[in-house]
Amino acid sequence: MDRTLSLDEKASSPITVDLGDRSYPIHIGRGQLSKVDFGRYIKGQKALIVTNETIAPIYLDMVVSQIPNKTIDVIILPDGEQFKNLDTLNLIFTKLLEQQHDRTTTLIALGGGVVGDMTGFAAASYQRGVSFVQIPTTLLAQVDSSVGGKTGVNHALGKNMLGAFHQPSAVVIDLNTLASLPERQFSAGMTEVIKYGLIADYQFMQWLESNVESLLNRDEAALTYAIERSCINKATIVSADETEQGVRAILNLGHTFGHAIETSQQYKGLLHGEAVSVGIVMAAEMSVLAGHLSMSDVDRIKAILNSFALPLKAPAEMTSSKFLSLMYRDKKVLDGSLRLVLLKSLGEAYMSDDFSLEWLHSTLNNSCRT
Repeated sequence: MDRTLSLDEKASSPITVDLGDRSYPIHIGRGQLSKVDFGRYIKGQKALIVTNETIAPIYLDMVVSQIPNKTIDVIILPDGEQFKNLDTLNLIFTKLLEQQHDRTTTLIALGGGVVGDMTGFAAASYQRGVSFVQIPTTLLAQVDSSVGGKTGVNHALGKNMLGAFHQPSAVVIDLNTLASLPERQFSAGMTEVIKYGLIADYQFMQWLESNVESLLNRDEAALTYAIERSCINKATIVSADETEQGVRAILNLGHTFGHAIETSQQYKGLLHGEAVSVGIVMAAEMSVLAGHLSMSDVDRIKAILNSFALPLKAPAEMTSSKFLSLMYRDKKVLDGSLRLVLLKSLGEAYMSDDFSLEWLHSTLNNSCRT
């Protein structure tokens, strides 16, 4: 990457996702919910806050209080990946229509990745496109899904198969929201943090390996640095390739394998970050077969994932045939050709459809019991 941070160096605040006249800021820090002037990102007189039943009791009033002189409507959705579907999305549309929101409205996503993805898709679709703001409250959403404009919902046959690219007007990351985040959700978010080191930032991976304990303890300096550096990596890649025609594809390291697991479990089993953790190990093992990584490299990857109690093997019910069936429905399949993100080295990823099916079958068999 062309921009790095040392631990004693603060990122410029805010970080900018550079997309010309659609560029937007990422505000990061403690207390951002009470510091950011949300009104500046609301074009008209009305806004709809989309949140869920877990987050609403904790942070909703605080956000509403930061938006004076606007008409604020609220919709509270059920919490969970299994609700990231068209039926739930339609609840947002119904609320917008019932309250007579027009093209000047702004949607505000207050929650994790599920809320952010659905709110963004609703914003992309409602009256052919309205503004929205991301307020991610989970680590995974803060470092990944809230940045970059990927929005969408799941289908029973595939994850995130329905959606649109639609950039937010701003992303507001308040580290205080992580205080209410369960350990399992925190660890799942660390998968995406680790991913940035693996795909494009070896120096960051080395730092992560040396700071596991500080991150597990949610040390403020370490956590701030990890989030900032992750966002800088994501912003740099998105700025270079907004709609995933090239380099942005490397952000999907482990995701094709992971999405297959999530779809198989009907989005009720492993969390997204947990499923991607398994997928990263599988991608690393395929990279060994491709002649790029060593087994010691794979051991390093497993060690850092394991340090955050992340899974390294596929769930018991996953079989090689089930993986293959679901992977070939993935968005990264083009003209019937499966493409996977592999690693040339630790810190350098690439997208390829030029791999031996024997490597794939060997990798699947190694991770599956049957």
